[in-house]
Amino acid sequence: MTSRDTDTDDKAGVAIRCQDNASVGVTLCDRFSFDADCVRYAVELRAPRLTARVDEVVAWVRDSGLPGFLEGVAADYRGWDGERRRQTDDRDLAVSAAFRPGGHVGLTWALRPWPRAAGGWSASATTWLEAGEQMAALAADVRRFLAEEHG
Repeated sequence: MTSRDTDTDDKAGVAIRCQDNASVGVTLCDRFSFDADCVRYAVELRAPRLTARVDEVVAWVRDSGLPGFLEGVAADYRGWDGERRRQTDDRDLAVSAAFRPGGHVGLTWALRPWPRAAGGWSASATTWLEAGEQMAALAADVRRFLAEEHG
């Protein structure tokens, strides 16, 4: 399940909650931009006994990025074999999608800031959504979130 959230500072975000376990989720938030070529945003993961955050994931305007990946997954709501994967150019966010019988998609969100640094860390959480409408809504929410201009 996804929802568009607004915090007290009036900055929008996208919250993704696992339909199998509501304590597992991902939030895209704190979007900002320095120039017309890219936007930056934070990604937060939460699961029982896990909280992780990367503050500056970069989305480039020149490619379809995460929204395009999610739209492709949503378009194949009848399923596929194997796993699909998308990662940012900096490799600090990777999302993989797997289809489960019964019409559900598992999105595994993996955070790994400073992937080339010694002593770095990584964390991941999997959210399960319905392959059709929930995936399409998530793709649309993420596209709007990354395209918004915050005064």
